[in-house]
Amino acid sequence: MRIGITFTAKNSGADMPVCQAGDANLGDAEEEFDSPETIAALRGALESLGHEVTLLGDGEPMFRRLLDEPRPEMVFNIAEGRGCARDREARVPAVLETLGIPYTGSDPLTLAAALDKDCAKRLVRDAGVSTPRWVFVDGSFSDDVAAQLDLLPLPVFIKPAFEGSSKGIVGSNLIADRAELHEAVARLSETYRQPILVEEFIDGDELTVGIIGHEPTDVLGIMRVVPKQKDVPFVYGLDVKRDWRRRVEYECPAQLSAADVQTVRRAALRAWRALGCRDVARLDFRLRAGVAYFLEANPLPGLAPGSGDLILMAEAMGVSHVGVIDRIVQAAIERQSLSLAV
Repeated sequence: MRIGITFTAKNSGADMPVCQAGDANLGDAEEEFDSPETIAALRGALESLGHEVTLLGDGEPMFRRLLDEPRPEMVFNIAEGRGCARDREARVPAVLETLGIPYTGSDPLTLAAALDKDCAKRLVRDAGVSTPRWVFVDGSFSDDVAAQLDLLPLPVFIKPAFEGSSKGIVGSNLIADRAELHEAVARLSETYRQPILVEEFIDGDELTVGIIGHEPTDVLGIMRVVPKQKDVPFVYGLDVKRDWRRRVEYECPAQLSAADVQTVRRAALRAWRALGCRDVARLDFRLRAGVAYFLEANPLPGLAPGSGDLILMAEAMGVSHVGVIDRIVQAAIERQSLSLAV
């Protein structure tokens, strides 16, 4: 099969004059984007499966290739999109649908809804899945917003509302003093140029659930992120992920009771369906006292060999990097009833 790869590469935005917000101290402006090594590994995996692969990129270069060159039979989409808007991950799939090109993964609506943490939590909550209580802060603190914040138990956790890959998420975002909250929210909003989510902090097991497939959808595994330092509230933030070998242990399969495993599986599949995810996604939860609290969903999970949470989980469950890529492609083929073959 002729497969094109759409991606947003690190250090490639010189010709895309769209803002890319981030924290200069963290250097996370391009944290969501894929490295040349990840793109090369994905290409190598697809080629090892017998596919003919073309790199399409993102933005205008992708548009020109799709319009001027022979079109692929399918696109493997990992493009995150540049800018600050909550719809940025939806742009590439929207173009592909306009051109009638099949692609892997979720559609534009799901990608936009999942990136908007407030929207995702509302959809998942309405489907019957527990989520930490939260307040969406857009702009100044009105009397209504202040009243809602007063109802949240301390500590609370603050995060950018439209980011992925743990951008803007660090341990210092855990706020235990209401007097500090206003300033902290304003600072984070200014840094990332977007609304902020203020969320009840669930002090429980940090879990991530990988799902791959199409009818039936398969829970690949449940992984628990276990901090090596036990004496402080654990935040699985960007600083931890960049230093994960020293700071955490990944336990997969998660050593949970049978009842808790079923609770988390049911919550993950219900959230997957509520958001309309397709082919592959990773969903994050906190488990406390037998209740699985939905945090967020990533329908474009990182696929970097040796570091992406989904890939580490897969390897622990006996599925190689190539195996993950193959499962995603096969799910997309089955979902779209394509008669294409290698």
